[in-house]
Amino acid sequence: MVFAHYMLGLTLNHTARDWEDEIRAAKECGIDGFALNTGSQDHWLDEQLSLAYQAAERAGGFVLFISFDFAFEWTVQQVVDLINRFKYSPAQCVVDGRPFVSTFEGPQWAENWPIVRQATGGIFLVPDWASLGPHGVAQKLDIIDGAFSWDAWPKGCNHKMGPDEDHLYLQALQIEKPGIFGTPNNKHKYMMGVSPYFYTNLPQWNKNWYCSSESLWYDRWQQILEVQPDFVEIITWNDYGESSYIYDPHRDDQIVPGADAYVKGHSHDAYRAILPHFIQAYKAGKTKAKPREHLEDVAIAWYRRTPASAGHHGETVWGQGGDALAAHGVKDVISVVAITKEENTVTVTLGDGQPREFQTARGSSYFEIPFDETTLGPVRLQLNGQVTEGPDIHCNCEDKVNFNAVVIQVPAKR
Repeated sequence: MVFAHYMLGLTLNHTARDWEDEIRAAKECGIDGFALNTGSQDHWLDEQLSLAYQAAERAGGFVLFISFDFAFEWTVQQVVDLINRFKYSPAQCVVDGRPFVSTFEGPQWAENWPIVRQATGGIFLVPDWASLGPHGVAQKLDIIDGAFSWDAWPKGCNHKMGPDEDHLYLQALQIEKPGIFGTPNNKHKYMMGVSPYFYTNLPQWNKNWYCSSESLWYDRWQQILEVQPDFVEIITWNDYGESSYIYDPHRDDQIVPGADAYVKGHSHDAYRAILPHFIQAYKAGKTKAKPREHLEDVAIAWYRRTPASAGHHGETVWGQGGDALAAHGVKDVISVVAITKEENTVTVTLGDGQPREFQTARGSSYFEIPFDETTLGPVRLQLNGQVTEGPDIHCNCEDKVNFNAVVIQVPAKR
Protein backbone atom coordinates (compact mmCIF):
# COMPACT_ATOMS: atom_id res chain seq x y z
CA MET A 1 0.00 0.00 0.00
CA VAL A 2 1.05 3.59 -0.65
CA PHE A 3 0.24 6.34 1.83
CA ALA A 4 0.86 10.09 1.91
CA HIS A 5 1.94 11.89 5.07
CA TYR A 6 -0.71 14.51 5.83
CA MET A 7 -0.09 17.44 8.20
CA LEU A 8 -3.34 17.66 10.16
CA GLY A 9 -2.09 20.78 11.90
CA LEU A 10 -2.63 22.77 8.68
CA THR A 11 -6.38 22.09 8.52
CA LEU A 12 -7.78 24.65 10.96
CA ASN A 13 -10.48 25.86 8.54
CA HIS A 14 -10.88 22.70 6.46
CA THR A 15 -14.39 21.73 5.44
CA ALA A 16 -15.89 18.39 4.49
CA ARG A 17 -15.59 19.49 0.86
CA ASP A 18 -11.85 20.12 1.28
CA TRP A 19 -11.36 16.59 2.59
CA GLU A 20 -13.46 15.12 -0.22
CA ASP A 21 -11.45 17.00 -2.86
CA GLU A 22 -8.10 15.93 -1.44
CA ILE A 23 -9.08 12.30 -1.01
CA ARG A 24 -10.36 12.26 -4.59
CA ALA A 25 -7.06 13.75 -5.85
CA ALA A 26 -5.07 11.17 -3.88
CA LYS A 27 -7.15 8.25 -5.16
CA GLU A 28 -6.79 9.44 -8.76
CA CYS A 29 -3.02 9.01 -8.62
CA GLY A 30 -3.07 5.64 -6.87
CA ILE A 31 -2.51 6.65 -3.25
CA ASP A 32 -4.31 4.28 -0.85
CA GLY A 33 -4.56 6.48 2.22
CA PHE A 34 -3.33 9.33 4.40
CA ALA A 35 -1.06 9.06 7.42
CA LEU A 36 -2.59 11.80 9.56
CA ASN A 37 0.24 13.56 11.39
CA THR A 38 -1.43 14.56 14.63
CA GLY A 39 -0.12 16.84 17.36
CA SER A 40 -1.62 16.80 20.84
CA GLN A 41 -1.80 20.60 21.03
CA ASP A 42 -4.04 21.22 17.99
CA HIS A 43 -7.40 22.32 19.39
CA TRP A 44 -9.12 21.54 16.08
CA LEU A 45 -7.83 17.96 16.10
CA ASP A 46 -11.10 16.26 17.07
CA GLU A 47 -13.19 18.06 14.48
CA GLN A 48 -10.76 17.56 11.62
CA LEU A 49 -10.13 13.89 12.39
CA SER A 50 -13.88 13.33 12.31
CA LEU A 51 -14.25 15.19 9.01
CA ALA A 52 -11.37 13.23 7.51
CA TYR A 53 -12.71 9.82 8.53
CA GLN A 54 -16.24 10.71 7.43
CA ALA A 55 -14.99 11.88 4.02
CA ALA A 56 -12.91 8.71 3.57
CA GLU A 57 -15.89 6.54 4.53
CA ARG A 58 -18.04 8.29 1.92
CA ALA A 59 -15.34 7.97 -0.73
CA GLY A 60 -14.71 4.29 -0.13
CA GLY A 61 -11.50 2.52 -1.13
CA PHE A 62 -9.37 4.96 0.87
CA VAL A 63 -7.92 4.47 4.34
CA LEU A 64 -6.57 6.62 7.14
CA PHE A 65 -4.38 6.08 10.16
CA ILE A 66 -3.01 8.31 12.88
CA SER A 67 0.67 9.18 12.93
CA PHE A 68 1.34 10.57 16.40
CA ASP A 69 3.76 13.50 16.23
CA PHE A 70 6.10 13.26 19.20
CA ALA A 71 7.38 16.77 18.74
CA PHE A 72 4.44 17.22 21.14
CA GLU A 73 3.83 15.64 24.55
CA TRP A 74 1.35 12.77 24.63
CA THR A 75 -0.21 10.96 27.56
CA VAL A 76 -1.03 7.28 27.29
CA GLN A 77 -4.71 8.07 27.74
CA GLN A 78 -4.71 10.57 24.87
CA VAL A 79 -3.18 8.01 22.52
CA VAL A 80 -5.53 5.24 23.65
CA ASP A 81 -8.60 7.45 23.29
CA LEU A 82 -7.76 8.48 19.72
CA ILE A 83 -7.06 4.93 18.59
CA ASN A 84 -10.23 3.60 20.21
CA ARG A 85 -12.30 6.41 18.74
CA PHE A 86 -11.55 5.54 15.12
CA LYS A 87 -10.50 1.88 15.15
CA TYR A 88 -13.91 0.64 14.01
CA SER A 89 -14.31 3.17 11.20
CA PRO A 90 -14.62 1.51 7.77
CA ALA A 91 -11.91 3.95 6.67
CA GLN A 92 -9.40 2.91 9.34
CA CYS A 93 -6.33 1.23 7.87
CA VAL A 94 -6.18 -2.28 9.29
CA VAL A 95 -3.28 -4.73 8.94
CA ASP A 96 -3.47 -8.28 10.27
CA GLY A 97 -6.80 -7.42 11.86
CA ARG A 98 -5.39 -4.52 13.90
CA PRO A 99 -5.59 -0.73 13.40
CA PHE A 100 -2.42 0.60 11.78
CA VAL A 101 -0.62 3.22 13.90
CA SER A 102 2.53 5.21 13.17
CA THR A 103 4.55 8.05 14.63
CA PHE A 104 6.88 10.87 13.84
CA GLU A 105 9.75 10.01 16.19
CA GLY A 106 9.02 9.27 19.88
CA PRO A 107 11.48 6.47 20.76
CA GLN A 108 11.57 7.87 24.30
CA TRP A 109 7.89 6.89 24.56
CA ALA A 110 8.53 3.31 23.42
CA GLU A 111 7.85 1.59 26.74
CA ASN A 112 4.29 2.95 26.77
CA TRP A 113 3.19 1.12 23.64
CA PRO A 114 2.55 -2.25 25.35
CA ILE A 115 0.10 -0.40 27.63
CA VAL A 116 -1.57 1.13 24.58
CA ARG A 117 -1.85 -2.29 22.94
CA GLN A 118 -3.60 -3.72 25.95
CA ALA A 119 -5.97 -0.78 26.33
CA THR A 120 -6.96 -0.77 22.65
CA GLY A 121 -7.22 -4.49 22.05
CA GLY A 122 -4.19 -4.47 19.77
CA ILE A 123 -2.56 -2.24 17.17
CA PHE A 124 -0.21 -2.69 14.22
CA LEU A 125 2.59 -0.31 15.18
CA VAL A 126 4.99 0.95 12.51
CA PRO A 127 6.74 3.99 14.02
CA ASP A 128 9.28 6.35 12.53
CA TRP A 129 12.19 6.18 14.92
CA ALA A 130 14.75 7.31 12.36
CA SER A 131 16.73 9.06 15.10
CA LEU A 132 17.68 5.57 16.36
CA GLY A 133 18.77 4.35 12.94
CA PRO A 134 18.33 0.75 11.76
CA HIS A 135 20.50 -0.77 14.50
CA GLY A 136 18.68 1.13 17.24
CA VAL A 137 15.31 0.07 15.86
CA ALA A 138 16.54 -3.53 15.91
CA GLN A 139 16.68 -3.30 19.72
CA LYS A 140 12.95 -2.48 19.85
CA LEU A 141 11.54 -5.34 17.79
CA ASP A 142 9.62 -6.77 20.73
CA ILE A 143 7.61 -3.52 20.88
CA ILE A 144 6.87 -2.82 17.21
CA ASP A 145 5.35 -4.56 14.21
CA GLY A 146 7.47 -2.74 11.67
CA ALA A 147 9.50 0.40 11.05
CA PHE A 148 9.10 3.53 8.97
CA SER A 149 12.14 5.54 7.90
CA TRP A 150 11.82 9.31 7.55
CA ASP A 151 15.22 9.46 5.81
CA ALA A 152 14.03 10.31 2.31
CA TRP A 153 16.52 13.02 1.29
CA PRO A 154 20.26 13.19 0.61
CA LYS A 155 22.33 14.00 3.66
CA GLY A 156 24.24 17.26 4.03
CA CYS A 157 26.62 18.08 1.16
CA ASN A 158 25.43 15.11 -0.93
CA HIS A 159 23.75 15.41 -4.33
CA LYS A 160 22.21 11.94 -4.23
CA MET A 161 20.98 9.28 -1.85
CA GLY A 162 20.91 5.55 -2.36
CA PRO A 163 18.90 2.71 -0.81
CA ASP A 164 21.70 1.51 1.48
CA GLU A 165 19.90 2.56 4.65
CA ASP A 166 16.67 0.99 3.46
CA HIS A 167 18.49 -2.31 3.08
CA LEU A 168 19.88 -1.89 6.61
CA TYR A 169 16.34 -1.50 7.91
CA LEU A 170 15.27 -4.63 6.07
CA GLN A 171 18.18 -6.53 7.63
CA ALA A 172 17.42 -5.13 11.09
CA LEU A 173 13.79 -6.20 10.81
CA GLN A 174 14.87 -9.77 10.06
CA ILE A 175 16.96 -10.30 13.20
CA GLU A 176 16.05 -13.52 14.99
CA LYS A 177 14.07 -12.10 17.85
CA PRO A 178 10.49 -12.95 18.81
CA GLY A 179 7.91 -10.24 18.42
CA ILE A 180 5.31 -9.22 20.95
CA PHE A 181 3.06 -12.10 20.00
CA GLY A 182 5.87 -14.66 19.96
CA THR A 183 5.95 -14.65 16.17
CA PRO A 184 9.28 -14.59 14.33
CA ASN A 185 10.15 -11.09 13.34
CA ASN A 186 10.19 -11.89 9.65
CA LYS A 187 6.64 -10.63 10.06
CA HIS A 188 8.00 -7.17 10.86
CA LYS A 189 7.20 -4.79 8.01
CA TYR A 190 9.19 -1.97 6.45
CA MET A 191 7.63 1.30 5.30
CA MET A 192 9.93 3.27 3.00
CA GLY A 193 9.75 7.03 2.67
CA VAL A 194 9.81 8.89 -0.65
CA SER A 195 9.79 12.66 -1.10
CA PRO A 196 9.95 14.98 -4.09
CA TYR A 197 11.78 17.92 -2.55
CA PHE A 198 13.02 19.67 0.58
CA TYR A 199 13.59 23.33 1.39
CA THR A 200 12.69 25.15 4.57
CA ASN A 201 13.52 28.61 5.89
CA LEU A 202 11.67 29.15 9.16
CA PRO A 203 13.87 31.03 11.64
CA GLN A 204 11.24 30.69 14.40
CA TRP A 205 12.08 26.95 14.43
CA ASN A 206 15.79 27.31 13.60
CA LYS A 207 15.21 25.64 10.25
CA ASN A 208 17.02 26.85 7.15
CA TRP A 209 18.28 24.16 4.78
CA TYR A 210 17.88 22.70 1.32
CA CYS A 211 18.37 19.03 0.43
CA SER A 212 19.49 18.21 -3.09
CA SER A 213 16.30 17.42 -4.98
CA GLU A 214 17.23 17.75 -8.64
CA SER A 215 16.55 14.08 -9.40
CA LEU A 216 15.17 12.97 -6.03
CA TRP A 217 11.55 12.24 -7.04
CA TYR A 218 12.72 10.03 -9.90
CA ASP A 219 15.63 8.38 -8.07
CA ARG A 220 13.67 7.49 -4.99
CA TRP A 221 10.85 5.84 -6.93
CA GLN A 222 13.45 3.79 -8.79
CA GLN A 223 14.81 2.72 -5.40
CA ILE A 224 11.33 1.76 -4.20
CA LEU A 225 10.95 -0.50 -7.22
CA GLU A 226 14.32 -2.06 -6.37
CA VAL A 227 13.73 -2.50 -2.63
CA GLN A 228 10.02 -3.46 -2.83
CA PRO A 229 9.17 -2.46 0.75
CA ASP A 230 5.97 -3.65 2.42
CA PHE A 231 4.56 -0.11 2.47
CA VAL A 232 5.48 3.26 0.97
CA GLU A 233 4.84 6.65 2.55
CA ILE A 234 5.09 9.83 0.48
CA ILE A 235 6.62 12.66 2.50
CA THR A 236 4.48 14.73 2.14
CA TRP A 237 1.03 15.55 0.87
CA ASN A 238 0.91 19.05 2.34
CA ASP A 239 3.94 20.16 4.35
CA TYR A 240 4.30 23.58 2.76
CA GLY A 241 6.83 24.84 5.30
CA GLU A 242 9.30 22.18 4.12
CA SER A 243 8.46 22.40 0.38
CA SER A 244 7.80 18.65 0.25
CA TYR A 245 4.14 19.00 -0.75
CA ILE A 246 2.50 17.34 -3.75
CA TYR A 247 -0.87 19.08 -3.26
CA ASP A 248 -0.97 22.86 -3.51
CA PRO A 249 -2.43 25.03 -0.73
CA HIS A 250 -5.87 26.44 -1.42
CA ARG A 251 -5.96 28.97 1.43
CA ASP A 252 -3.32 31.25 2.90
CA ASP A 253 -3.95 29.90 6.42
CA GLN A 254 -2.63 26.50 5.33
CA ILE A 255 0.89 27.92 5.02
CA VAL A 256 2.88 28.38 8.22
CA PRO A 257 4.02 31.98 8.84
CA GLY A 258 7.17 32.75 6.89
CA ALA A 259 6.81 29.98 4.33
CA ASP A 260 4.48 31.96 2.07
CA ALA A 261 7.54 33.78 0.68
CA TYR A 262 8.78 30.56 -0.92
CA VAL A 263 5.54 28.62 -1.44
CA LYS A 264 3.25 31.06 -3.22
CA GLY A 265 3.62 30.84 -6.98
CA HIS A 266 5.39 27.48 -6.69
CA SER A 267 2.89 24.81 -7.65
CA HIS A 268 3.82 21.18 -6.92
CA ASP A 269 0.59 19.55 -8.14
CA ALA A 270 2.33 18.19 -11.25
CA TYR A 271 4.51 15.93 -9.10
CA ARG A 272 1.43 13.71 -8.87
CA ALA A 273 1.19 13.23 -12.65
CA ILE A 274 3.75 10.40 -12.72
CA LEU A 275 2.50 8.65 -9.59
CA PRO A 276 -0.06 6.34 -11.26
CA HIS A 277 2.73 4.72 -13.28
CA PHE A 278 5.22 4.28 -10.44
CA ILE A 279 2.61 3.16 -7.93
CA GLN A 280 1.19 0.58 -10.32
CA ALA A 281 4.69 -0.77 -10.99
CA TYR A 282 5.43 -0.97 -7.26
CA LYS A 283 2.20 -2.81 -6.50
CA ALA A 284 2.86 -5.23 -9.35
CA GLY A 285 6.36 -5.98 -8.05
CA LYS A 286 8.01 -4.55 -11.18
CA THR A 287 11.53 -3.14 -11.22
CA LYS A 288 10.69 -0.49 -13.82
CA ALA A 289 7.82 1.96 -14.17
CA LYS A 290 5.85 0.98 -17.23
CA PRO A 291 3.16 3.28 -18.61
CA ARG A 292 -0.41 2.38 -17.80
CA GLU A 293 -2.11 1.54 -21.08
CA HIS A 294 -5.24 3.60 -20.47
CA LEU A 295 -3.25 6.73 -19.58
CA GLU A 296 -1.57 9.21 -21.90
CA ASP A 297 2.18 9.67 -22.09
CA VAL A 298 3.20 12.26 -19.53
CA ALA A 299 6.19 14.46 -18.73
CA ILE A 300 6.85 16.73 -15.78
CA ALA A 301 9.54 19.33 -15.17
CA TRP A 302 10.63 21.04 -11.98
CA TYR A 303 13.05 23.90 -11.55
CA ARG A 304 13.95 26.83 -9.34
CA ARG A 305 12.97 30.19 -10.75
CA THR A 306 16.36 31.88 -10.27
CA PRO A 307 19.99 30.80 -10.63
CA ALA A 308 21.66 30.20 -7.28
CA SER A 309 23.91 33.22 -7.86
CA ALA A 310 21.03 35.62 -8.57
CA GLY A 311 20.76 36.91 -5.00
CA HIS A 312 21.85 36.48 -1.40
CA HIS A 313 22.00 32.86 -0.24
CA GLY A 314 20.03 33.64 2.92
CA GLU A 315 22.43 31.53 5.02
CA THR A 316 20.62 28.42 3.79
CA VAL A 317 22.80 25.35 4.29
CA TRP A 318 23.12 22.30 2.06
CA GLY A 319 21.28 19.50 3.83
CA GLN A 320 20.18 19.18 7.43
CA GLY A 321 23.24 19.73 9.57
CA GLY A 322 25.30 20.54 6.50
CA ASP A 323 28.47 22.60 6.81
CA ALA A 324 28.31 24.21 3.35
CA LEU A 325 25.95 26.74 1.83
CA ALA A 326 23.12 25.44 -0.33
CA ALA A 327 24.13 27.93 -3.02
CA HIS A 328 27.37 25.96 -3.41
CA GLY A 329 25.61 22.62 -3.78
CA VAL A 330 22.38 23.27 -5.63
CA LYS A 331 22.43 22.61 -9.38
CA ASP A 332 20.87 25.15 -11.75
CA VAL A 333 18.93 22.68 -13.87
CA ILE A 334 15.48 21.95 -15.21
CA SER A 335 14.67 18.37 -14.18
CA VAL A 336 12.42 16.33 -16.47
CA VAL A 337 10.76 12.96 -15.98
CA ALA A 338 8.86 11.39 -18.88
CA ILE A 339 6.79 8.23 -18.93
CA THR A 340 5.97 7.04 -22.43
CA LYS A 341 4.43 3.90 -23.93
CA GLU A 342 7.11 3.74 -26.63
CA GLU A 343 10.30 5.59 -27.49
CA ASN A 344 9.38 9.24 -27.92
CA THR A 345 10.74 12.79 -27.92
CA VAL A 346 10.45 15.38 -25.16
CA THR A 347 11.34 18.95 -26.09
CA VAL A 348 12.34 21.63 -23.57
CA THR A 349 12.74 25.28 -24.54
CA LEU A 350 13.98 27.98 -22.18
CA GLY A 351 13.12 31.54 -23.16
CA ASP A 352 14.38 32.43 -26.63
CA GLY A 353 16.92 29.61 -26.64
CA GLN A 354 17.07 26.70 -29.01
CA PRO A 355 14.71 23.80 -28.27
CA ARG A 356 16.44 20.83 -26.63
CA GLU A 357 15.18 17.41 -27.70
CA PHE A 358 15.53 14.27 -25.59
CA GLN A 359 14.74 10.73 -26.63
CA THR A 360 12.73 8.77 -24.10
CA ALA A 361 12.85 5.05 -23.51
CA ARG A 362 9.75 2.91 -23.19
CA GLY A 363 8.75 3.47 -19.60
CA SER A 364 10.40 6.14 -17.46
CA SER A 365 13.24 8.51 -18.42
CA TYR A 366 15.05 11.35 -16.65
CA PHE A 367 16.82 14.38 -18.16
CA GLU A 368 18.44 17.60 -16.93
CA ILE A 369 18.80 20.90 -18.77
CA PRO A 370 21.24 23.41 -17.23
CA PHE A 371 20.54 27.13 -17.04
CA ASP A 372 22.41 30.23 -15.86
CA GLU A 373 22.12 34.04 -15.87
CA THR A 374 22.37 34.09 -19.67
CA THR A 375 19.53 31.61 -20.28
CA LEU A 376 16.35 33.10 -18.88
CA GLY A 377 12.64 33.20 -19.68
CA PRO A 378 9.63 30.87 -19.58
CA VAL A 379 10.09 27.10 -19.64
CA ARG A 380 8.18 25.24 -22.35
CA LEU A 381 7.70 21.48 -22.13
CA GLN A 382 6.48 19.60 -25.22
CA LEU A 383 5.37 16.01 -25.71
CA ASN A 384 3.22 14.49 -28.49
CA GLY A 385 2.51 17.92 -29.96
CA GLN A 386 1.19 19.33 -26.69
CA VAL A 387 2.98 22.22 -25.00
CA THR A 388 2.88 23.55 -21.44
CA GLU A 389 4.56 26.84 -20.56
CA GLY A 390 5.79 27.33 -17.01
CA PRO A 391 6.81 30.47 -15.11
CA ASP A 392 9.93 32.41 -16.08
CA ILE A 393 13.41 31.71 -14.83
CA HIS A 394 14.76 35.16 -13.95
CA CYS A 395 17.39 36.99 -11.91
CA ASN A 396 15.09 39.30 -9.95
CA CYS A 397 15.62 38.33 -6.31
CA GLU A 398 13.86 40.90 -4.14
CA ASP A 399 15.19 39.48 -0.89
CA LYS A 400 17.14 36.23 -1.15
CA VAL A 401 17.31 33.15 -3.35
CA ASN A 402 14.23 30.93 -3.14
CA PHE A 403 15.37 27.31 -3.17
CA ASN A 404 11.86 25.93 -3.71
CA ALA A 405 10.86 24.58 -7.13
CA VAL A 406 7.90 25.06 -9.43
CA VAL A 407 6.54 21.99 -11.24
CA ILE A 408 4.76 21.77 -14.60
CA GLN A 409 3.36 18.90 -16.64
CA VAL A 410 2.35 17.99 -20.17
CA PRO A 411 -0.40 17.22 -20.99
CA ALA A 412 -1.57 20.09 -18.82
CA LYS A 413 -3.70 19.22 -15.80
CA ARG A 414 -7.37 19.11 -16.71
